[in-house]
Amino acid sequence: MFLRTRRRAAAVAAGALALTLGLTACGEDSDPAEEISANKAGSMENYGVGVQFKATEPLTFSMLYNNHPNYPYKADWLFWQELSNRTNIKIDAVTVPLSDYEQKRSVMISAGDAPLIIPKTYPNQEDAFVSSGAILPVSDYVDLMPNYKDKVEKWSLGPEIDTLRQADGKYYLLPGLHQNPWQDYSLAIRTDILEQLNLEVPKTWDDLYTVLKAMKAAHPDVYPFSDRWNIPTPGGALFNVLGSAYGAPGGWDYQHARWDASTGKYFYAGASPQYKAWVEYLNKLVTEKLMDPESFTQNDDEARQKLANGKSFVISSNAQTLVNDYRPDLAKTIPNAKLTKIPLLIGAAGEINPQSRLENGVMISSKAKDNKNFVAMMQFIDWLFYSDAGQEFAKWGVEGTTFTKDASGKHQLAEDVNVIGLRPNAPKHLQKDFGFYNGVFAYGGKPELVQAFFSPEEQEYQKVVGPRKQAPWVLPPPAPFTDEEREQASLWETGLKDYVFQQTLRFILGQRPLSEWDAYVTELKSKNMDQYMALVDKAQERYKKEHG
Repeated sequence: MFLRTRRRAAAVAAGALALTLGLTACGEDSDPAEEISANKAGSMENYGVGVQFKATEPLTFSMLYNNHPNYPYKADWLFWQELSNRTNIKIDAVTVPLSDYEQKRSVMISAGDAPLIIPKTYPNQEDAFVSSGAILPVSDYVDLMPNYKDKVEKWSLGPEIDTLRQADGKYYLLPGLHQNPWQDYSLAIRTDILEQLNLEVPKTWDDLYTVLKAMKAAHPDVYPFSDRWNIPTPGGALFNVLGSAYGAPGGWDYQHARWDASTGKYFYAGASPQYKAWVEYLNKLVTEKLMDPESFTQNDDEARQKLANGKSFVISSNAQTLVNDYRPDLAKTIPNAKLTKIPLLIGAAGEINPQSRLENGVMISSKAKDNKNFVAMMQFIDWLFYSDAGQEFAKWGVEGTTFTKDASGKHQLAEDVNVIGLRPNAPKHLQKDFGFYNGVFAYGGKPELVQAFFSPEEQEYQKVVGPRKQAPWVLPPPAPFTDEEREQASLWETGLKDYVFQQTLRFILGQRPLSEWDAYVTELKSKNMDQYMALVDKAQERYKKEHG
């Protein structure tokens, strides 16, 4: 399964670890121009947009590789062979299991043992490593990356890029770039049950409440809504999409400070009226037995079994889990069931798309700038991650082997190749057997590339949700901490986040009455919430003064 968990993780644990184990920052700023002129071995003189990158001599670069259990790393994948043929580059992959990736990445960076190229890093996860000097301020070197610069300019991504900037005005992550925001996670619902009860597909969260009430009345022994994606973050997907609908995302996308465009100020998310509103909504569902109280603690298999056995009718979903998990499960147990991923429900924040156009991307070890092949490495990264040809290669593979093109230039999977159930009877698999679309490289791009493997129904979903106005908090003004501020903030963040998450569950499950919300906010203040927000405000004002 190729899960696209769009998270802007704070990486608090990684931050604490990096601060504890961090490397000593370089004493003097180096001159990027000198580094470039001294380390051009293997690079191309005429590299540019539309030019196939190929190193002038065989080179090898080390790379951290997120090893997904559904398509485990193979050294003999066609991906690696063809990549070497096209670019003259071999990758020395340091494989780390998906389950341990963030922790191992943090340990390796902090110990100075990280490979040169560190992909699969979500925006804000780089924050933890800036002060140590362990990762490169990549914004100093983007002139080496013509495809990256071209897409940032053509797609007007400057405001998104600004959200990555640190206190020095630089940024340290090369993000994946989308032309348009892509929103994936939503709810899947048994539409055959809706038809039986003569109900419309819900469009708002209030509509969903009405639907769940009707389902419960018709099936008193069922919790209509039983959810998944709780490990390691309770309510990971649901708190994100529901919280977004109210203006204060939780779960996977929880951030302490959120931007309120209407007031022009940051607010503390976990203490806000917006956050309280969706907590109250879920409490109502649980109290009225419309939602399984185990929804926020059970594992994915337990949630899937309840859906497959007709013990629930609604569950969080994305495009791939709908096709790869839920429908095959139901086909075995309730063959006539019909399950559909419905457009993102609308809440108090209005008809919004809560996604950024930035995707997980690449950090680069600061050691790379001293490598004689540094320029060639930056050109290689630019081609693979940001050129149209590199993105096509990473996703589709090799024309004539894994895909074909018709007379109009439209891509089609080869007849004997399957992915995401598009050719279920094909003997070969694009990810497992060839290594393409592998979750490390195949991110971002034009809509036709991003949506290449979408089913017709998912394309219809995107037609509904894609054009919605981008949520205002997606592009907050920069408020980066200094090294000293980040150290202090990291100490506060851990306790605050743990307490917010703990009390959120208690309120939802009725273990703590919502009448105690004000007391809860007071408790957050005792955990330095106000001091934390003062740091954020100070950082925003300083950045605005120094960088505009």
